Amino acid sequence: MQMVNMVSLGIFSVFIGFLGALTGLGGASILIPLLILFGIPVKVAIASSMISIIATSAGSASAYVRDRITNVKIAMFLEAFTISGAIIGATITTFIPAVYLYFFFAAFLLTSFATVKQITGDYIPEVQQQDSVSKALGLKGSYYDEARKKIVEYRATNAIPGGLGMLVAGLAAGMLGIGAGAFKVTVHEVILKLPTKVSSTTSNFIIGMTALAATSVYLFSGLLNITLMAPVAVGTTIGALLGGRILNRLNDKIVKILFYIIVVLLIVQMLYKGVTSL
Repeated sequence: MQMVNMVSLGIFSVFIGFLGALTGLGGASILIPLLILFGIPVKVAIASSMISIIATSAGSASAYVRDRITNVKIAMFLEAFTISGAIIGATITTFIPAVYLYFFFAAFLLTSFATVKQITGDYIPEVQQQDSVSKALGLKGSYYDEARKKIVEYRATNAIPGGLGMLVAGLAAGMLGIGAGAFKVTVHEVILKLPTKVSSTTSNFIIGMTALAATSVYLFSGLLNITLMAPVAVGTTIGALLGGRILNRLNDKIVKILFYIIVVLLIVQMLYKGVTSL
């Protein structure tokens, strides 16, 4: 790869990391088509993009944990499901034709529109009563919302259905080389009933561990390209740090609108890639 492409990739990775941190999507969804454009084989692009997911998660998670927006207890519970799914998904990808992954990715992102009705306003769910598992695990929390200028308290519910949803998210993440943040955020809000900002930040926290599990499979399969990993890691980390600093200052409606715009673009992008690869 030429140096100019390496520099361009590093610069663009900053923007990718920034968007990934703000929306909870992770940057790999945008990065993979860019790597393919540079002539990188699709499976190598999927495997190598995992480093951007880890970098984005690490870069933004520190700020979110410091501000007490990320719910670490909920994240640790859900990670048991996503990691299992990621290992299975990455293993599948090493064997199946890559063209099928584009269409699966587009269909997978469509599930994000399950929360489209919430885009018109701030989303703070009210859980009157937790299920027994969520209550026993203490899946609840609070954070100071700078946009509202007040402390927001919340309680998660539907722990087991939420965990199964995250298993599917981990499977998709491992197969497609993405964070599957769109689906994770949907599971957090629709099933677990988490506030928008807690959903986004907790998704970022989980994404890194999920990607690390899938990366181990791709490492042993020989698909990781070490040359690509340096500019991607640096760029996405810088972008994620910037995104993490401003998220809590934004209105939930703005975060939601940005989330859906990116999801629509990704769906169109993956359908195009799939059709042209047939």
